[in-house]
Amino acid sequence: MRPRTLLRGLAYAALAAELTVTCYLLAGRRPPPAIEAAVVAVLVVELCGLAVLYRRGGRAAVREVVPAGVRRIAGHELRVFTSLGRWVARRRHGVPAGASAFPYARGQAVMMYSFAFVCVVESFGMWALLRNWPTLHHVVLFLDVYTVLMVLGLHAASVTRPHVVTADALRVRRAAHVDLRIPLERIASVRRENKYTHTPREGELNLDIGAQTSIVLELTGPVRHFTFLGRPQEIRLVRLHAEEPDRLARTLDQRLRQARTAPSPSPGRPA
Repeated sequence: MRPRTLLRGLAYAALAAELTVTCYLLAGRRPPPAIEAAVVAVLVVELCGLAVLYRRGGRAAVREVVPAGVRRIAGHELRVFTSLGRWVARRRHGVPAGASAFPYARGQAVMMYSFAFVCVVESFGMWALLRNWPTLHHVVLFLDVYTVLMVLGLHAASVTRPHVVTADALRVRRAAHVDLRIPLERIASVRRENKYTHTPREGELNLDIGAQTSIVLELTGPVRHFTFLGRPQEIRLVRLHAEEPDRLARTLDQRLRQARTAPSPSPGRPA
């Protein structure tokens, strides 16, 4: 049996074993020691196999084993939790020297903090209700803490991953799940337009914050964008929000004029 086929089989076995353990825990019972040991053994073998595969074939070899959806979900969660550290350290992601950053997170800050507060209150409520079922209490407490950290991490990702304008491109983002680089030569026009309702249409990318967008970008040609689970889309119009939309529009207009009036390279000497 090929190593990659074996690893895929182990992954499915680990998933089945984890579901079995979850059913036991939700029923308030501890899984039999044999099942616990099997889950740990399968996970250890799976991780060791992936490590060996990565050393021999790099990321390409791992991609052949791990489904694309699983990789994208794991990558998203890693970016979210990494953003928490950046948020605490007051460091932004992907803003090189000489670039202009345009934040957008303030429009959803109150909603995200309120959601986190509700999750904390719900955690205390579940702690009181389940205190007589220790196993289920620990499982629910873990999920509650994870949910609170995820909510704060999504807001942290919005804060630390602003829109960025460089000399040759505009990088539009939303939290940790949208990151699209648009070359300046692909931008046909930039205009200010406040919009509060967004109907999904083919070829449009709506990056609304608090249900609002304030900038519209019309493109000269399609730019490929991948959805959260990796489905490709051809984007021809982008709506986005920025805390300073006028400054973003002026900066883009200035960069576009500079790119369009730049002198063309002198032709070489005739042979």
